[in-house]
Amino acid sequence: MKIDWRKFAFVFVFVAGLLFSTQASASQPPWVTGESRPEDLSIKLVTFSPGDEIVAWFGHTALVVEDERLDRARLYNYGMFSFGDDMLVKFAMGRLWFWVGQAPVYRTYEFYKHMDRDVRILELNLEPEDRLEMAKALAHDVLPENRDYLYHHYFNNCSTKIRDAIDKAVDGQLKEATSHPSDQTFRGHTRRHSAHNPPMEMLLMFLMNDDIDQPIERWDDMFLPEELEEAVENLEYKNSKGEVVPLVVEKEIYYESDRERVPQKAPTRWPWALAVGLLLGGTAVLLGKWYFDNRSKVARIGFGLYNALIGLVVGIPGLALFIMWAITDHKVTYANENLFLGNPLTLLAAPLGVALAFGSTRVENVLRFLWAGLAALGLAMLPLKLLPMFDQNNLLPALMLLPILLGFGAVWWVWGGSSEE
Repeated sequence: MKIDWRKFAFVFVFVAGLLFSTQASASQPPWVTGESRPEDLSIKLVTFSPGDEIVAWFGHTALVVEDERLDRARLYNYGMFSFGDDMLVKFAMGRLWFWVGQAPVYRTYEFYKHMDRDVRILELNLEPEDRLEMAKALAHDVLPENRDYLYHHYFNNCSTKIRDAIDKAVDGQLKEATSHPSDQTFRGHTRRHSAHNPPMEMLLMFLMNDDIDQPIERWDDMFLPEELEEAVENLEYKNSKGEVVPLVVEKEIYYESDRERVPQKAPTRWPWALAVGLLLGGTAVLLGKWYFDNRSKVARIGFGLYNALIGLVVGIPGLALFIMWAITDHKVTYANENLFLGNPLTLLAAPLGVALAFGSTRVENVLRFLWAGLAALGLAMLPLKLLPMFDQNNLLPALMLLPILLGFGAVWWVWGGSSEE
């Protein structure tokens, strides 16, 4: 893997500067000490467009407080988390804690610019006392004893925290204005933000249950920073004088990337998923028929290793899904219908396939009943989909995995059952 040393050096310098500035700015800001006058404060919503890393696919957002008279400013970021050795384990278990951090404003802008991500700024049209109250609330949240919160991708993240703060500043009028049905679901939003990486998109669709298929409101869309930005920019609210005014007084684009934008709708994937499933399932049929027709060493090794490969490719996500249902706090993986299509049993095909490749014909009966059982389990899901409780949108995993299960089930049951050692 080629390392971009210039980018690495830039990130290192930025993080080092951030740590230094956090220590240097540990003292209370002027809007807490009473030095700031409400009329001198400005509150800005900053949106950073999606980036290349998976943690950046959904974008990012922050709030900036600036005292123009005292020339003091801080950026408040609700998206801080530890990259320690246990980070992936905590995320997998649904127990990843985030915290609120503060950073220098323009150094942060330059960091995202260097990452080739948009930096767009909306200055909020709040009344002076509301600006002061919000500034104090942000300074309160960043204190060590207040800063931590349990992360949830859809309901408690960097964007929803800021959404709630803005809504409070306008006396609930943001939520009131967005309490109508969205034209998306959480699944739709997830798919369109992962669409540039089809294998990861498919994995996410396999792991997530019907919780992300339920109707949501425009308010819920704002777990995404760009949806929050759009809602804030379009909002008009009634201030304390009874005047209806726009929430945004000024918009600034600090940097605009030329990278491809996130699509408004998730792409059509079902033909691609079906084609892959038919290809993999058809390959199982061809390799199996080749093996059972002539029993050559080459055919045995090829068919055995293919059983092992598919056992790993389908079984590992199936095992992960079972674990995430059984022992983690990821509620979006509970009672997932995709366990009919991929589960820990599928993983048994890996060692059995290797054994077959190395010449053990005694595993043939085990593989025969294993694949027949897995195919029957996959087919059993179809009539269950007629029941109201089986409402998960798992079309893509089904179109890909069912042909594979049926291909292996057919070849083992038809040819494997009639063959003689």
